[in-house]
Amino acid sequence: MRKTNSLTARTFLFALIVLPLFLTCCSARRDTIILLPDASGKTGTLTVYTEGKEVSLDRSREAVTVWGGLPPCEPLVISEKKVESLVGPALTAHPPPPKQYLLYFDLDSFEINEESMVLFAEILKTINDNPPMHISVDGHSDTVGDHDYNFKLSCKRATMVANLLKEQGVDSAIIHTRCFGKQFPIVNTNDQVREQRNRRTEVTIR
Repeated sequence: MRKTNSLTARTFLFALIVLPLFLTCCSARRDTIILLPDASGKTGTLTVYTEGKEVSLDRSREAVTVWGGLPPCEPLVISEKKVESLVGPALTAHPPPPKQYLLYFDLDSFEINEESMVLFAEILKTINDNPPMHISVDGHSDTVGDHDYNFKLSCKRATMVANLLKEQGVDSAIIHTRCFGKQFPIVNTNDQVREQRNRRTEVTIR
């Protein structure tokens, strides 16, 4: 959101609500602030304060206009058509939400199993359809073995997936690998327990 000298905004979010999208449509004389829901359809709360007056927005497509040197006008909910006319190009340009994929491995292996290789083709399609700016490749293991062994194994898994992406023409500059060993299991187990869902690499595309 573009800020002016006369406008400050304080955002209050409820638990588990993703930060909504705030857009400012500016002209030479005024700023119009529109509160829009996030990708999941949830809307937070935006407070606009200027010239000694405070106005809160908490409804989808609720908008307030601020004229230079004057208190904000009373807020009102505008139509979807009006939102489109004001900020349509900005909405179109807004990046899509991150996508995450889980690729699984057999015990003591850093080769992707057959089922996950099918999913790998979908990962490549996502990358080619919407070229990303950042790809995280995070390696994990189950609890079988000691910490040092599993850390190294998770690194091999992350490196294997990263190399497969590079071989398919994905720019290495946007691929970032991390290794976690058995620190962050999806399924909590006791130590030395085999669990295939924990033997994974998480690929997050942004």
